[in-house]
Amino acid sequence: MIKKINISKLLSYVILIIGAVFFLLPFIWMLLTSIKPANEVMVIPLKWLPSKIEFQNYIDAYNSAPFKQYYINSIIVAVCVTVGELFTTILAAYAFANIEFKFRNILFTVLIATMMVPAEVLLIPKYVILSELGWVNTYKALIIPWTASIFSIFLLRQSFITLPKDLYKAAKIDGCSDLKYLFKIMVPMSKPTIMSIVVLKVIGSWNSYMWPLIVTNTDDMRTLPVALAAFSSEAGVHYNTLMAASIMIILPIIIVYVLLQKYIIEGISNNGRNGVKG
Repeated sequence: MIKKINISKLLSYVILIIGAVFFLLPFIWMLLTSIKPANEVMVIPLKWLPSKIEFQNYIDAYNSAPFKQYYINSIIVAVCVTVGELFTTILAAYAFANIEFKFRNILFTVLIATMMVPAEVLLIPKYVILSELGWVNTYKALIIPWTASIFSIFLLRQSFITLPKDLYKAAKIDGCSDLKYLFKIMVPMSKPTIMSIVVLKVIGSWNSYMWPLIVTNTDDMRTLPVALAAFSSEAGVHYNTLMAASIMIILPIIIVYVLLQKYIIEGISNNGRNGVKG
């Protein structure tokens, strides 16, 4: 029995390692290409290791576009969108979980149904509205449309409804207001779920390409993913500098993900199992 269990675990590890290698191969190729000389990028047969390490590719990539401004824009958008979504998500999730009002379940069902609408379908209506408001090529266009998420509301609402109702009764007996109960008790007890929402939103906002490309038309308002277009020209794509720029763009978000990935796993896996200790 012990041998069967060990063999089963061994096979599981082997499968996971093989899967991890396949997932990591594109990133390894990107990293190695970012330090290759230009004449070794598209050779046949494929040459994985560079004959000479070219860190100049990173300097050329940085100088080929206003990366400093792109970084500033991306940080501003990611922070503001995340804070805005947290604000709307916490309040909406509390309303759907704890407040009894007419047509609550119907409204929540309708909101969930909107998740089935592809985001691409809404690009043109959103752009027309923002154009009428005069928000095109401004931070408002990059931030405000994304400060609410039905998925985040659903995720946090599911966490809120699992909290014991006795907590609310005890808090009210102690003279606690609804807002104080929300931010002093419910939010701390739902921290894993909230942190997973934060991580997912930061990653999504940082990697967003289509929307910033549509609503911005000058370099001083564009974000990092749009900068990758600068490496394509009529003469072709400069893959070594393109990969160097890609590394510079994804490195901060990889660091954030590595540091906070436990919250994503804990927030989703423990959703529905919140409670009190003791």
